[in-house]
Amino acid sequence: MKIVVLGLGKTGSLVAEAARQRGHEVEGLDIDENAHGSGLTAARLADAAVVIDFTTPDAVLENIEGCARAGKNLVVGTTGWYKQIPHIKHLVEETGIGFLFASNFSVGVNLFFDIARMAATAMQHQYSGQILERHHIHKKDAPSGTAVTLQNIVRDASGSELEITSFREGEVVGLHELVFNSAADRIYLCHDAKSRLGFAEGAVRAAEWLVGRKGFFDFKDVWREL
Repeated sequence: MKIVVLGLGKTGSLVAEAARQRGHEVEGLDIDENAHGSGLTAARLADAAVVIDFTTPDAVLENIEGCARAGKNLVVGTTGWYKQIPHIKHLVEETGIGFLFASNFSVGVNLFFDIARMAATAMQHQYSGQILERHHIHKKDAPSGTAVTLQNIVRDASGSELEITSFREGEVVGLHELVFNSAADRIYLCHDAKSRLGFAEGAVRAAEWLVGRKGFFDFKDVWREL
């Protein structure tokens, strides 16, 4: 199938490479070809089965709206826009497209989320908790979408809201730590991404899963099948 990748930065370029390795035709659209979503016309996207967005928080909403207008299914790996989820859900329902997003498409991170959900019961046994995240200095949003997802997981499982501390250092791909402390001991959970390859491969799997589907989804729907 044909996939259009929006954003050809470090992660977007890997997504394009991973899609080609899985036998897909790929077209890339970078910011100079798609300012304010101007490249997302029905004619330009006519042959595309799905679009994948790894751009920036400033660009992603216009890209979502452009794909919705063109009637194209969309996978979004960009973070920093989640306050607009109610608006995007309405747009997806109104236009009848398939839409899937995730704060992190990595299989390892989604395993980490499952472990965190179980570990969050520590908050009911006199533990305090904290989330720390580290990323490269070029990352636009803070805290990271993955850290916010961790925070939501712990809150939903325990009723406790953990503080997130963010660091932006060098070229760190992505490191997330979940720490529970008590007077007796310390529980330390960590996911350290060695490269962006896991994000890219997961995004392509999500795109494959989304073909032919309509509605608003997140990666948990794909993860259950994986």
